[in-house]
Amino acid sequence: MKKDRHIFETMGKARVVVENGKVVEVGKPLLKYCPLWAKIRGIRELNEKAIKKNIEFRIQDFGMCTADREVELEVFVGFGASETFMTALRRGLLDAAVTVCEGAGTVITSDPRLVQGIGARLSGVIKTTPVEGIIEKIKDKGGKILDPPGIDQVAGLRLALELGYERVGVTVCALADAERCRAISREAVIFGVHLTGISMEEAEEFCEFADLITACASPHIRELAKEKALLQAGTAIPIFALTSAGKELLLERAREVGDTLLLNTMRLPVLPEEKQPEPLV
Repeated sequence: MKKDRHIFETMGKARVVVENGKVVEVGKPLLKYCPLWAKIRGIRELNEKAIKKNIEFRIQDFGMCTADREVELEVFVGFGASETFMTALRRGLLDAAVTVCEGAGTVITSDPRLVQGIGARLSGVIKTTPVEGIIEKIKDKGGKILDPPGIDQVAGLRLALELGYERVGVTVCALADAERCRAISREAVIFGVHLTGISMEEAEEFCEFADLITACASPHIRELAKEKALLQAGTAIPIFALTSAGKELLLERAREVGDTLLLNTMRLPVLPEEKQPEPLV
């Protein structure tokens, strides 16, 4: 049987390897505590045991990394990349989104449910190999993938534009990809994700290209938000809008959030000390 292999950096940026639906490797996380996982799953300390258990739960619960993968899932957090793009597609602010799914790589879709489904409970996919069951489900929902399948957000944006989409949202985690995506399209909405550990120099450059950026556990992005951010969503793992286009998407997302919201004018960022990841890196 051909072996599929998926490498993630997740839950405190621990390196996790899944092969044929089994967790075969779990590295040491950079973080000891993540407020997101503490709130959602009650995980008070990030360690190899807790991470392995959570990844195994995801495999069992919605078929992550397997042919049983569900590609339509409910909202996971109020303001995440998938949730923001989902709302933007639904409201007509984006024509398509370019995101990443394990087992398929880069995915181009105009379907809000598919964007949410593949991204809701996924983070930090570094490498992946094709899983036919996942690919078939994405294609059945009208999603497009690269040929051959792989993770290449720049190629994904190019394909989206070739397909006739004009205003495209794209998630990127590498500075070079952000720069190349902006060079390809001034209209693209670039969302910087998975940025724990980014250097100050790279963070400064990233902010020049991105419309939206998640702070993850980066002290540098939090610091840069003082000068760059137009709008902040969330206080523990905040998302910052850096442009008017990014601000528009976050405000539209706020209209769909079911929970109560506080809108206020103040200096950004707002970062309650007791809510931040530990350590910031």
